[in-house]
Amino acid sequence: MNVTQRYRYLYKPLVFVAGLAPLAWLTCGAFGLFGVSLGADPVKEIEHECGKTALNFLLLTLAVTPAKSLLGLPQLLRLRRMLGLFAFFYVVVHFSVYLILDLELNWSTLGADIAKRPYITIGFTALLLLIPLAATSTNGMMRRLGRRWTQLHRLVYVIAILGVWHFYWQVKRDVREPLIYAGILALLLLYRVVRARSAARAAASARAHLTAAPGSATAPERT
Repeated sequence: MNVTQRYRYLYKPLVFVAGLAPLAWLTCGAFGLFGVSLGADPVKEIEHECGKTALNFLLLTLAVTPAKSLLGLPQLLRLRRMLGLFAFFYVVVHFSVYLILDLELNWSTLGADIAKRPYITIGFTALLLLIPLAATSTNGMMRRLGRRWTQLHRLVYVIAILGVWHFYWQVKRDVREPLIYAGILALLLLYRVVRARSAARAAASARAHLTAAPGSATAPERT
């Protein structure tokens, strides 16, 4: 089995099963199966766990690029789309639980919460920004949008920041966990800044070397 086959028939199915595991655990808790308990407020527990799982998948999606470079495993890019779609899936479930089970489809209350509660405003904004990314995640949309696809999907950085911010503001007392998420996100973003600067310096050095090379049209004449 070659690398492509391993990722297609082994690693991707494993990631898919792992991605559904949190939902399966919450479903068991919701129906009291296999002794799983969601505590005194199961709706809030489901809502919280789906939101945190979405954030986990979002950070995993951002971790693929540095892991690929640092570990020398370019094949990891084959998993990035699935991780990103699971992040979107759990954000949708998180919002659906809040809207259906918590607010009981009271749209006026939803509008009031979005307008008056900043952490909900931020979370709802992140959901809206995720929709075009999920809708354009196919190979066909990548080809159709070309360079604009890359520009559009850079929104994932904004979404990740909003997601961590939403988590931080939602927690009322112990903020250690959202701060850990913030630290991980900061490292992932810092890696990209450092890599971009290194690439820019390398490109500038290459241009300078080409300009100064003998025979170059812009090289200084020798006297």
